Amino acid sequence: MENKRKTLSAVIIAGNEEKNIADCLESVKWVDEIIVVDSESKDKTVEIAKRYTDKVFVKRWEGYAPQKQFAIEKATCDWILSLDADERVSSELKEEIENMLKSETEYDGFYIPRRNFFLDKWIKSCGWYPDYQLRLFRNGKAHVTPRKVHEGFVVDGKVGYLNGDLIHLTHVDLFDTFEKINHYSSLSAEERVGKRVVKWYHILFAPLLAFLSHFVLKRGFSDGVYGLMVSLNHAMTKLQTYMKIWEIQNVKSKIEREVR
Repeated sequence: MENKRKTLSAVIIAGNEEKNIADCLESVKWVDEIIVVDSESKDKTVEIAKRYTDKVFVKRWEGYAPQKQFAIEKATCDWILSLDADERVSSELKEEIENMLKSETEYDGFYIPRRNFFLDKWIKSCGWYPDYQLRLFRNGKAHVTPRKVHEGFVVDGKVGYLNGDLIHLTHVDLFDTFEKINHYSSLSAEERVGKRVVKWYHILFAPLLAFLSHFVLKRGFSDGVYGLMVSLNHAMTKLQTYMKIWEIQNVKSKIEREVR
């Protein structure tokens, strides 16, 4: 007797993603249920999403973790695949997931290798590949870590690894890249302030160490000028994060004390 195929929900959080959402949803239109949680987009994200699913929810933005937790709680299928709007499921990954759904597995979740692109180039160095992400799990077996940035899923059970890639078109141009660095460094600073005191030498040396780590130890040089720019971006992120922590500790806190 053949095993009955398990069902799969794809959940996507989005906000002003009209340039990305169609390609993302196109890559998962084979699943049993698509759920999109939109954060009050001002563009056509919701309109486009409704072409693929009637399960589009609009939720005021409260952070990455709350949005993703809300999304997985809306899923009704046996398994859940969580995506961001700038990610696509490759044909190899689709086939592998389908085979898993048709069989019995001892695992409650799976790490998926993610293929990250920078300016249309697949970056294999800098720790960017395989960049395993825990994105596929049984419904009811996972929750989101409550972090401001770099949130992830925790699975209550045994976790395995898949081979098919998740495509991540994360940095399409430098304007977008610099906006992300500014945004994520602010979130990281807010999350880390109070956990350590930042001194001048942290601001000077932490970015340098970040660059050397990615360009030398993680072989960013093997991707040429692309690897150089990716490594510099990591350094800039570290620089902005430490400068913002310093600002909160030394400038904003001083202003608050004076106001009191």
